[in-house]
Amino acid sequence: MSVPLPTTNTFPAGILPFEQRKFPKTICMFDVDGTLSLARQQATPEMFATLKKLREYTAVAFVGGSDLSKILEQVSSLSLFDYGFAENGLVGYKLGQQLASASFIKHVGEEEYKKMVNWILRYLSDVDIPIKRGTFIEFRNGMINVSPVGRNASIQERIDFEKFDKEHGIRAEMVTRMEQDFVHLGLTFAIGGQISFDIFPQGWDKTYSLRHIEPEGFDTIHFFGDKTFKGGNDYEIFSDPRVTGHTVTSPEDTMRQLDELFLTVA
Repeated sequence: MSVPLPTTNTFPAGILPFEQRKFPKTICMFDVDGTLSLARQQATPEMFATLKKLREYTAVAFVGGSDLSKILEQVSSLSLFDYGFAENGLVGYKLGQQLASASFIKHVGEEEYKKMVNWILRYLSDVDIPIKRGTFIEFRNGMINVSPVGRNASIQERIDFEKFDKEHGIRAEMVTRMEQDFVHLGLTFAIGGQISFDIFPQGWDKTYSLRHIEPEGFDTIHFFGDKTFKGGNDYEIFSDPRVTGHTVTSPEDTMRQLDELFLTVA
């Protein structure tokens, strides 16, 4: 099912319409954390310059799991992109105009949601990790985000937890348990970023964002992400048959791959 696009295709001054770009039927879509910027940090001036140049070649979009306010702390402005997709595309924008959205709470129902929150809080109360901060469950429009260490952790605390998690599998074990206990709800559990994982209805992963661009008629869709392994929150869109997927290891690697694919093309 396609999602209606805005009624106008008016491009901002200085931005080429799609048909005037060097690859008018191609779009590049980017994960945010670890792809456009370091986790929870602002993208560099070099990345912004690369994206600006890329818009002369292809359409450009971000696809993040976080809510829009957090993503904009990293990518600065919707105006740098033709499309902006927060919460895996459940909240989307084209040329700054909001598209149709979807609701997690309406999908699962208040009672089932309450049971899940209670389960998470009980589970986390027994998890032994070096530190715990605040905001262990973040409610979003199209999903919930769960962080064993807490989303209020500092940048260094996030880095430390990620190392601890790689050794002890805190998130992976919790996801396995939740998949077993909430199988009846038809949910997807996707590990992303450094400290958390997302929970959303099956099919509401980052491939949801493709519904928004489908009516535009792009022939080629490139996606760049760092969590492209099975269970990572980039896996579904990375492996989608409609998409040409690219695994990146850092924002610098993203820029390098873009140079090789587009920006050095005569």
